[in-house]
Amino acid sequence: MSRRPAGAQPSEYTGGPGAAPSGDRVLTLPNLISFVRLLGVPLFLYLLLVAHADVAAVVVLAIGGTTDWVDGWIARRLRQVSRLGELLDPLADRLYILATLLAFTAREVVPWQFTAALLARELLLLGSLGVLRRHGYGPPPVHYVGKTATFLLLAAFPTLLLAHATTAVTATAAGAVGWGLAWWGLVLYWAAGGLYVVQAARLVRAARAAGPGGVAA
Repeated sequence: MSRRPAGAQPSEYTGGPGAAPSGDRVLTLPNLISFVRLLGVPLFLYLLLVAHADVAAVVVLAIGGTTDWVDGWIARRLRQVSRLGELLDPLADRLYILATLLAFTAREVVPWQFTAALLARELLLLGSLGVLRRHGYGPPPVHYVGKTATFLLLAAFPTLLLAHATTAVTATAAGAVGWGLAWWGLVLYWAAGGLYVVQAARLVRAARAAGPGGVAA
């Protein structure tokens, strides 16, 4: 049984009441990498939708996807884990996925049904986060299923763009690989969303059970 002192507010940090922040540092190498990844989003959109430089867009997208794990690995390796980094990393992932989906749909690289399926999962997660916020919780920790799904999607997108921008023989092979990764990524993305909803429901039940006195079993 855990107890929160009467009158204390639930923690805003990931993990909910009683959890401590891993650090409040901002100027770290992992955070710098995450900021650079964020800058790659508008660059990718410009290259794909304005300049129509598909090859350069593939390169930017591939770099953004392959460096997805780098910031987290460096943060753990150098002991530079921070709360800002824990927020920036999934934010960069989601912005890459959202920007890519919208751009790919506009260029008819992927059908709108695929885009709608991924966006529906994001709406589900946003609703869960809103419920958690009302009970004083921050975002739940990133699950390895979600990280795997993100990795698959970020690997699928440049492959699909490559299939869209190259000759017939290359396009057939790249399209088969890209769609294989994309569909597996979609399935795992929804599986991770289900896990987050279950986790959020457990936290909300624990907060309600604690009541005003702050006692939880």
